[in-house]
Amino acid sequence: MSITAERKQALISEYAVKDGDTGSPEVQVAILTERITNLTGHFKTHGKDNHSRRGLLKMVSQRRRLLDYVKAIEEPRYQDLIKRLGIRR
Repeated sequence: MSITAERKQALISEYAVKDGDTGSPEVQVAILTERITNLTGHFKTHGKDNHSRRGLLKMVSQRRRLLDYVKAIEEPRYQDLIKRLGIRR
């Protein structure tokens, strides 16, 4: 369900705004998107896992808030991010 350390480092290096960046909204959204994708696959086999479903909903809400923040700060940055991640909105 969680992502590996190597995958997390790959996401950080791919979406980092500058060197040493681990906390920018882009990186956080990319990591949350990876976790959401993994959990979505988990629910294909474990349909009645309601405790994990609650965690999924919290992650989706947090990602939405971060995306709203990026959109309020800089619209082109937001458009680029959702295009790179393949998030439809």
